Amino acid sequence: MRTDGPAADDGLQLVPFRGLRYVPDRVGSLAAVTSPPYDVVVRPDGLHHLESADPHNIVRLILPQASTPDASHRQAADVLSHWLDEGVLAPDPEPALYVYEQSKGDLLQRGVIGALALSAPSAGVVLPHEDVMPDIVEDRAALMRSTAANLEPLLLTYRSGAANGTGATAVIERTVQQPPLLATTTEDGFSHRLWSVTDPSDLAQITNDLAHRQALIADGHHRWATYLRLNEEHSSPSPWNYGLVLLIDTARYPLQVRAIHRLLNQLPVADALAALGDAFRIRHLDVPLPKALDALAEAAEAGNAFLLAGDGGFHLIDRPDQDLLNRTIRNDRPTAWRTLDATVLHSTLLDHIWRIPDAPEHISYIHATEAAVEQAERRGGTAVLMHPVREDVVRDLAREGVTMPRKSTSFGPKPATGLVLRSLELDD
Repeated sequence: MRTDGPAADDGLQLVPFRGLRYVPDRVGSLAAVTSPPYDVVVRPDGLHHLESADPHNIVRLILPQASTPDASHRQAADVLSHWLDEGVLAPDPEPALYVYEQSKGDLLQRGVIGALALSAPSAGVVLPHEDVMPDIVEDRAALMRSTAANLEPLLLTYRSGAANGTGATAVIERTVQQPPLLATTTEDGFSHRLWSVTDPSDLAQITNDLAHRQALIADGHHRWATYLRLNEEHSSPSPWNYGLVLLIDTARYPLQVRAIHRLLNQLPVADALAALGDAFRIRHLDVPLPKALDALAEAAEAGNAFLLAGDGGFHLIDRPDQDLLNRTIRNDRPTAWRTLDATVLHSTLLDHIWRIPDAPEHISYIHATEAAVEQAERRGGTAVLMHPVREDVVRDLAREGVTMPRKSTSFGPKPATGLVLRSLELDD
């Protein structure tokens, strides 16, 4: 792998690495050792489910469970070392880029996994669009230091507009005609296939195509911030100057954009509604969840709207008082940012009306709609269900250098964690 530090004004520099992969004969099945990304796992139920699926499930590395954070990070490093010694995980024989495919029904997504040269935000090569929480970045950094590994790829997107016969797209389309390194179907119904690309001409074609591209972080802002922090701790050249990513050309394979919901752990629905007063219009919906989400989508076309749940019913709140928004939302940002649902939720509802700190004990971020409702009902809290943001809004704000409130979007499908890892010690 190339280890000379990236130049600040370069485009995307994706380089091969020796992938660390599960040895199929040493695990129950490849599907049983995979996991969603660490921040998508619904805890504790989903965590326990994954841990029991196979003793070698990757969740034991990405979400290690111990009495303290330091102990958890040491445990992950010990488990990784043990699995390597036992031959549960083994490195591929030579550096490669990896073509990765996900499919389910009519949905098909293909991209390239590699080690991406890190660059400062000011370079404009990789565009973040969400804020991050420092405590999560510190936790992920400590885990990466302990394991000396990138355990799961970030999801980045770019738009090439290239025809099938050129660039990375051409390499991908040729590669998928060959037998894959692995193929599995996970319990969510997604089929996953992985190929290695080692031919010098194919690697050069991908490199040249990406050299002038700009990428948007679709999923993994905290891990990207972690990469940048660890990059600052190591002088060039170093394997820490690179991070594991999956790059998707959304001109060829458009992603889906979903919302990330909030679970207000200590705020009952009745109290949440009472605190609103006349600040929002409130409508109580005696309908199933799918119909309630349809009502949310319809209301969101006209302005800010949210669906509250947790007491066995659904409550649509919309038409916020404009004077209240003017008082509670900062006015030094573009209109597109000021009118985001996530902006109104955090600035007006959470900070001003409900006065809820953005801390894990108060707010949980949950991707699955049903899980958010179920946990709210179980805990006696309030689920705030969100409507998705359009991808063009996300990209336009990112290009302006404006970050959205944390956990504003969920791009997908997300890559399965556990199919290929990157050991920094192998690249040293």
